[in-house]
Amino acid sequence: AMHSEAQHLTRLVEDLRTLSLADAGELSLNLQPVEPAAMLHRVVAAYQHRADQQNIQLGVEADPTLPQIQADPERLVRVLKNLVSNALRYTPAQGQITLTALTRPDALQLQVIDTGSGIDPQALPNIFNRFFRADESRQQSSGESGLGLAIAKAIVEAHHGRVSVDSVMGEGTTFTIVLPRR
Repeated sequence: AMHSEAQHLTRLVEDLRTLSLADAGELSLNLQPVEPAAMLHRVVAAYQHRADQQNIQLGVEADPTLPQIQADPERLVRVLKNLVSNALRYTPAQGQITLTALTRPDALQLQVIDTGSGIDPQALPNIFNRFFRADESRQQSSGESGLGLAIAKAIVEAHHGRVSVDSVMGEGTTFTIVLPRR
């Protein structure tokens, strides 16, 4: 139990460090050519077993010939993993989570789309705030810090991109990330 708590505190400290670096404009990025479809498949591979256990379809819809972007693949994978992890929490058995990538003029659009329970419209304006939880009943029991979406937003913005969310209660949620193609 002590080891588990120590790991939780270590993650919390690292999350707070990441946010403080982002606030100071000092979040370092290791920019390199990234193939969007390969990055999405990497994230799906990391969560496929959990999705199978929960009887949730997890997949990718992305043309493997999408142009590369200059990005920090580890940081973007962290963002996508956070979004998929959240989607797995709120998507029921027989549900679906799809990661998509497509090009826009001068940008790459990534999406994580789920058929989960959705997010209350009153919570949407605060969803990227630190420590905010749309589901207050998960406040203590989940062991999560409530920093994941704030960190995701900071990482996307460090890439000069933007992240947004659309959700319909009872139907699902779509997180959209738009990254410039430099």
